[in-house]
Amino acid sequence: MKALKWLLGIMASLILILVVYLTVFFDLNSFKPQIVDAVKEQTGREFAIKDDLSWSFFPSIGINLGGITLSNPENFAPATFVEINEAVANVALMPLLSQEVEIAMLSLDGLTLNMVTKKDGANSLDGLSGDKAATAPKEEAAPSEKSDLQLQSLQIGGVSITNTRINLIDEISDTKQVFMLNSLTLGEFSLGNAADFAYDFSAQMPDMTVNSNGEGQLTVQHDLSKVMISGFSINTDVAGDSIPNKKLSTQLVTDINVVLDSQTLQVAISKLSAMDINATGDIKVNYGNKIPKINVQMDFGDIDLDSLMPASEQTETKETEQVASTTPAEEPDLSALKTIDLTLGMTVKSIKVSNLLTQDWKMKATVKDGIANLSDFSANLYEGSITAKAKLDGRQKVASYNFEQTLSGVQFRPLLKDAANIDLISGAANFNVKGSGKSLLPDNLKKNLLANGDFAIADGSLYGVNIPQMIRSAQDKLKGDLSAKNDEELKTDFTSLTGSYSLKNAVFTNPDLSMASPLIRLAGNGSANIDSQTVDYKLTTSVVGSLAGQGGGSDALAGVDIPLTIKGSMQDPKFGIDTSALFDAKLKGETDKLKDSLFKKLGGF
Repeated sequence: MKALKWLLGIMASLILILVVYLTVFFDLNSFKPQIVDAVKEQTGREFAIKDDLSWSFFPSIGINLGGITLSNPENFAPATFVEINEAVANVALMPLLSQEVEIAMLSLDGLTLNMVTKKDGANSLDGLSGDKAATAPKEEAAPSEKSDLQLQSLQIGGVSITNTRINLIDEISDTKQVFMLNSLTLGEFSLGNAADFAYDFSAQMPDMTVNSNGEGQLTVQHDLSKVMISGFSINTDVAGDSIPNKKLSTQLVTDINVVLDSQTLQVAISKLSAMDINATGDIKVNYGNKIPKINVQMDFGDIDLDSLMPASEQTETKETEQVASTTPAEEPDLSALKTIDLTLGMTVKSIKVSNLLTQDWKMKATVKDGIANLSDFSANLYEGSITAKAKLDGRQKVASYNFEQTLSGVQFRPLLKDAANIDLISGAANFNVKGSGKSLLPDNLKKNLLANGDFAIADGSLYGVNIPQMIRSAQDKLKGDLSAKNDEELKTDFTSLTGSYSLKNAVFTNPDLSMASPLIRLAGNGSANIDSQTVDYKLTTSVVGSLAGQGGGSDALAGVDIPLTIKGSMQDPKFGIDTSALFDAKLKGETDKLKDSLFKKLGGF
C-alpha cells in the first residue's frame, strides 16, 4: 500500500511538472510561424492561424484552435479555400496511462470549404496532391510487425460538428452548389454500448433544394469487428421544377449492420415512403470481392406512376423530340454492367402507368458479367395474367436482347383502351410471343426487332363494324334498294378469333386470321405498321347461319364469299365491303343455278 502511494505521488508530480512546463516555459504560440511557413512551403498557399493556441489540462488534456484559413490559388474567387472558426479536442489524461482513450469532447464549428473550377479547368485542389512526396524515392517497406499496443477501451464524451459549409463553384457552367451540414452530434459513446446521434443537412443546387435530417443509435463492438446503426430514421424534402409535382418528401427507417471481418453489409428497411409509395426490403452486400456482390429484395405497395408525370408532359415531349432530331443518336454505353454483380427480387401490389393497371408483381433478375437477365416475371392484369423472361447482353458495343412473353385469359378490350386508346376487340385473350434484336436506339428497336407468336381470343366482339348488317346492306343493294339505313350498333360478336403473327421491320404480319361465330365465318390476312400506326387487312366472310335474328331478311347470300377490308389508322380503322366482288360472286352463283336447272330440264345432257 505504501509503495502504491509513492507511485501515485510520483505520477502526480510528473503531471504537475509537465503542466507547469507547458504553461510557463513552453509557449505554444511560438510555433505558429513555423507551422504557417511549413504549410506554405508544401502547398504554395497562404496559411494563417488568427487566434492564439491554448492548452487545456486536468482532468483532460487538449488543444484549442481557432481562426484557421488556407487560401485558394492566386486569382481565384473566393480567395479562401478552407476556413475553420473553432476546433477543440480534449482527451482525459489519466486513462491514457492504462491504454484507454477517453475523449472528453470533439467539436468543430464554422468549417467552410470553397471548391472553385475556373473556365480554363484549373481548380482549388491544384497543387495539394503532394507532388513532392510522389517524386521522392520510395523505400522498400519493412515487414510489418503487429503492435503490442492494443486499445483497451474507447470513450467519447461527445462530438459536435456545426455550421459546416461546402461551396462548389463552377465557372465553366456558371453554377454554384451549396452543401451545408448544419449539425452532426454524437452523444456519450463507448465500445459495446449504443450512442445516440443526429444530423441536419441541406443543399442548394441550380435546379433543386434538399433538406434532410435524421437520428439513430450507433454501436461498435469491443473488438471493433462490427458496427451497428439501429433505428436510423431519415426524413428528406426535395423541391425543384424537375421534381414530380415540384416537391418530394421521403421517409426511411432502417437498421444497418457492418461486419468488418467478413466484409459484409446488411441494410434492413422497415419503412420507405415517397410520393404515396410505401416499401420494405432487405439489402445485403459482400464488399470483399473485386466486384461487390449485392442482393436486394424489395416489397412495394401500390404505385401510381401517372401521378408522377409532370403536367406539361406534352410540351416537354415535343421539346425533347426537337432536340433528338438535331442530335446524332448514339448507342447507350452499357459497359457499366460488367462492374455489377446484382441479384434483385421484387414484389409490387399494383402498378399503374399510362392508365394500364397491373397487380401482384413478382420479379427475379440478375446483373452479372455484362448481362442483365430477367429470369422470372409474373403479374395479374385485366382478369388474366402475364409471364415474361428477358435478357439484355451489354458486352458488345451494340447491345442485343431476347424475350418471351405470355398473356393468359386477359380481357382484351379494357387492356387495349388503357394501353393504346384503341377500342377494337373484346374477349378473353391468350397471347404468346418470342422476340430478339440488336441496338437500343428507338428507330433501330422498331426496325431490328424480330418476333413471332400466336393468339386466341374467345367470346368477344369486333368494335367499329357490324358484319351481319353490312351483309344485309349489300344484299339490299343487290336487290336494288339503295335507301336502307343503318342504325344498329357497330359490333360483331364472335366465339373465337385465332391466328399467328410475325414482326419484322416494324411491320406486324398475320397470314391466317380466322374468326368463327354462329352467323358467319371469317378468314383473312393482312398487316399492321407499328411505325406509321396503320392497318391493312383483307378478309373473306361467309354466311353460315340465319341473319333474321339480327335484323330479319332472307339469306340469299348464304354460302357466298363476301370480301371485306380494314384500312386506316389503328385508332380509327375503316371497315368496308367490296360490293363489286360481291356482285360478281352473286352473279356467278345465279349463273351456276341456271346451268343446273337447264341441265335437269334437258334430261341431264
